[in-house]
Amino acid sequence: MVTRRQDLPASARRDLVVATLAIKYTQSNSVGLALGGQVIGIGAGQQSRVHCVRLAAAKADLWHLRQHPRVLELRFRKRLRRAERINAIDLYLQEDATPQELQAWEANFAQVPVRLTRQEKREWLDGLQGVALSSDAYFPFRDSLDRAQRSGVEYVVQAGGSIRDDLVVAAADEYGMVMVNSGVRLFHH
Repeated sequence: MVTRRQDLPASARRDLVVATLAIKYTQSNSVGLALGGQVIGIGAGQQSRVHCVRLAAAKADLWHLRQHPRVLELRFRKRLRRAERINAIDLYLQEDATPQELQAWEANFAQVPVRLTRQEKREWLDGLQGVALSSDAYFPFRDSLDRAQRSGVEYVVQAGGSIRDDLVVAAADEYGMVMVNSGVRLFHH
């Protein structure tokens, strides 16, 4: 471990392994987020590592938002298929839906729900903790950790070996993260 924080509970080790196994089989650049023994976000095949983190973190955020009590209490119309429910939840959580999309979306519900505000979403997301992040190569800049921390990342495994490792480790220390440098690159090009 290369950070000041050294505690790596068994659950975090498991999640780092799960995330690493998932990204081993994805197109590089790849970043995976895991929690509770499951992958909750993958970002792969992007031009830069921070874009992978943004993509994976956005998926992890959506995964967590889908567990918000108001989402779990949505009252769908009878005989609505699973795929339609999933799509309706996704649209419920989006902020950029068009009026036409929203009109069609309302037909999915027995009772049309009040949508979550941006602030309500942020407050819920602020409760996401203990997320593990695995990268298929090193982080060349701190920006990936800056974005990852907003999605509850506390544990990181990366290859290490960047000329800016000291800046990346310093960012992890700022956020109280545990970082492990594996020395292994899982790049697929």
